[in-house]
Amino acid sequence: MAKTIPLQDTGSLKNELRKYQKGQKLTIQEFNRVARLAYFGFVVLTPLDPENDEVDSYLMYIQPPEGLPATQLDVYEDMPDSITILDGEQGNAIADVIRQGVRDRVDQLQAINRREFYFEYFYEQDQSGSSGGNGDGSS
Repeated sequence: MAKTIPLQDTGSLKNELRKYQKGQKLTIQEFNRVARLAYFGFVVLTPLDPENDEVDSYLMYIQPPEGLPATQLDVYEDMPDSITILDGEQGNAIADVIRQGVRDRVDQLQAINRREFYFEYFYEQDQSGSSGGNGDGSS
């Protein structure tokens, strides 16, 4: 037979659960710092309870940046490498920032893939945009 635990105040327990399900709101400064990290892929979001439509908050993991991003991105020392339950409205905004960051990085990679570095550095362009030489080294 299963053991039951008596609850003294179910109302306060329900209030705590609702507060937990709503998640926390970040301050403007915290949101901006998280958004910068999210843009570069250092934030992972997952719905807190994907099976419950009433819960729209997110579980947010912040991975600390390393290398060059760590020297350039302004982060709170206590925020990276943390897990937070984030408010649904702010979570949706951070998800948009993540999507935009991915789109921008893909666009940049595609532009680099199409770029002709050799011609840019070793062939002069005249004002009309045509090559200054005829391709055999003579002009």
